[in-house]
Amino acid sequence: MSRKKARDNAFKCVYELEFGRNENIDNILRNCYEENNVSQTEKDYIEKVVRGIKDRLEQIDSIILANLKNWSIDRIAKIDLAILRLAIYEIKYMEDIPEKVSANEAVELAKTYGNNDSKSFVNGLIAKVIESKEV
Repeated sequence: MSRKKARDNAFKCVYELEFGRNENIDNILRNCYEENNVSQTEKDYIEKVVRGIKDRLEQIDSIILANLKNWSIDRIAKIDLAILRLAIYEIKYMEDIPEKVSANEAVELAKTYGNNDSKSFVNGLIAKVIESKEV
């Protein structure tokens, strides 16, 4: 499995967290690992990202809101929200991943799992986040 596949699994865990806020994160991760036969390297990435997003959810969501106009978190499709949270976490907290890679992978996830507007929405918001980070 590659980083791309690990990112895909991390996205699914983040998405599941949105619906199972009271569910134990360890159960979500364990189910992911069992269902997808992930390597230790992939587990390390998935766990770091999923726990990191959960621990920094307020900061990540404030970054999303700062780059939206007249929107609330509740208006964002749950799939798009999970993708954005994952990409923003990588951009802000994982210096070993180039911003462009995080952005491109977010768009790919949006193409795969989102609706017709997801790709453009995710791409636009992530571009704003990267741009504002450079200032």
